[in-house]
Amino acid sequence: MLKTILSIAGKPGLYKLVSQGKNMLIVESLIDGRRSPAYGNDKIVSLGDISMFTNADDVPLRQVLKNIFEKEQGAEVTFDVKKAKTPELFAYLEQVLPDFDRDRVHPNDVRKLISWYNLLLKSGNTDFEEKTEDSQD
Repeated sequence: MLKTILSIAGKPGLYKLVSQGKNMLIVESLIDGRRSPAYGNDKIVSLGDISMFTNADDVPLRQVLKNIFEKEQGAEVTFDVKKAKTPELFAYLEQVLPDFDRDRVHPNDVRKLISWYNLLLKSGNTDFEEKTEDSQD
């Protein structure tokens, strides 16, 4: 599921991949459902390709989102990420990813993570499991 959810630099929120054209993608905003083109010169990243820095190996974003989902028991994260101070943000992240790298993970990364989680939850995109191609029974 996360492979088709995109982050586009300079545009707020997250986008779902709807279609591909010759030189562009058609994306749909998870915030308001509007469709728009995204071009090759936009910095587009699939959430399936993002991982969080830890002191050991990097952890895929889907696992971090799953940990938040389990911690919050399927509900939204309720504290205000815009007003939260760095120690609060890091304390929250430590609950869902205890081994995160405090030198390479920035407060804005945690804010974005929580905002994305809430947006995915509101839009009904809560399948954070990795799908394997060869599981066709």
